[in-house]
Amino acid sequence: MKKIAVIGLGYVGLPLARLFATKFPVLGFDINQKRIDELRAGKDLTLEVEDDILQAALVSENPFATNTTGLYCSNQLADIADANFYVVTVPTPVDKNNRPDLTPLYKASETVGKVLKKGDIVVYESTVYPGVTEEECIPVLEKVSGLKFNEDFFAGYSPERINPGDKQHTVEKILKVTSGSTPAIGEEVDAVYKEVITAGTHLAPCIKVAEAAKVIENSQRDINIAFVNELAKIFNILNIDTHAVLEAAGTKWNFLPFKPGLVGGHCIGVDPYYLAQKAQEHGYHPEIILAGRRLNDSMGEYVASQVVKTMIKKGINVNGAEVLMLGVTFKENCPDVRNTKIVDVIAALEDYGVKVTTFDPWANPVEVKHEYGIESTTELPNTTFDAIVLGVAHKEFQKINLEAYKKQDGVIYDVKGILMTSDSRL
Repeated sequence: MKKIAVIGLGYVGLPLARLFATKFPVLGFDINQKRIDELRAGKDLTLEVEDDILQAALVSENPFATNTTGLYCSNQLADIADANFYVVTVPTPVDKNNRPDLTPLYKASETVGKVLKKGDIVVYESTVYPGVTEEECIPVLEKVSGLKFNEDFFAGYSPERINPGDKQHTVEKILKVTSGSTPAIGEEVDAVYKEVITAGTHLAPCIKVAEAAKVIENSQRDINIAFVNELAKIFNILNIDTHAVLEAAGTKWNFLPFKPGLVGGHCIGVDPYYLAQKAQEHGYHPEIILAGRRLNDSMGEYVASQVVKTMIKKGINVNGAEVLMLGVTFKENCPDVRNTKIVDVIAALEDYGVKVTTFDPWANPVEVKHEYGIESTTELPNTTFDAIVLGVAHKEFQKINLEAYKKQDGVIYDVKGILMTSDSRL
């Protein structure tokens, strides 16, 4: 029986570990003691796994010894030593210059390398550019373990497709791409995932194909969103309702239903840089990919400028004005603040001399403060504002009577285009 160790228990790792635990003995490993304590108590603060489902999966001791199904969470290296199937699900961010930062992958590979044994398989799920698994991660495994790749141990790649906050497209319901370092290992990796992925699997011919497939998924979305963001800028100049245009165009069967907005999060706003980096290393400058990134990265400042213009048209003194920002997470109905572009809007507004109050019932104020230095609140302030910016489409915001929190000549700006009435929208 496969004994599975999942390395990294975040938005990707925990749902996968919980799912594997329905069919296999699973050890969920994370270096964050606070995270382990939280999970052992049956709580997932990312809200990706419901508490009752998590609690039903948990076992009180390492299931490897008894070969029984269940999930045990630990930050102790010794606890993963008896695994024979390792799945790495750590983040792959970019640095301040938008260059890929593989540090988490290197460290996770070192961790696995310390306990790697002959016959083991290591599968990576972290989003990377083609070649990272075999050219960057495998050498670390070989160096630390002293074992030889494709003789003593083997590898695979199965890109994550988690959509944070989405309770409809959960991990088992999304078709899974799999691959292996040899044809036989590919079949073996695919068989393991087939045990739990009800949507089915697609076995790619090699690891690099699977890596490339993942990175272009989000690059494609990024480019399409950049296109409609540019349309929004054009139609705003022409005084045409962008959302009405998209609704009309969407009546054609093959029109893609993308909407303008801020592109953040750990995937769409990051992955194109990974592909661009690899292309540039081989002497090719990716025009469309980087143009899409530049346009989408500029949208925070653009939104702020549109809010300010709307305020000026209403005669509001911008310098010292008070603005309520609704939402700080990167998307609606989830607590994930990774790479949120709302912070760009806030920074740009503050550059205009605006005082911004940030309200988000989903985001952890401590995390927001730590990551961005921004004070946020989970309680709606009992006051009125010169402007209200709907930055994130949390379900709670659609129930608020925004007029009650707006000064008499105040502005409501709808970034997400979901309000029935507003002074302006993207």
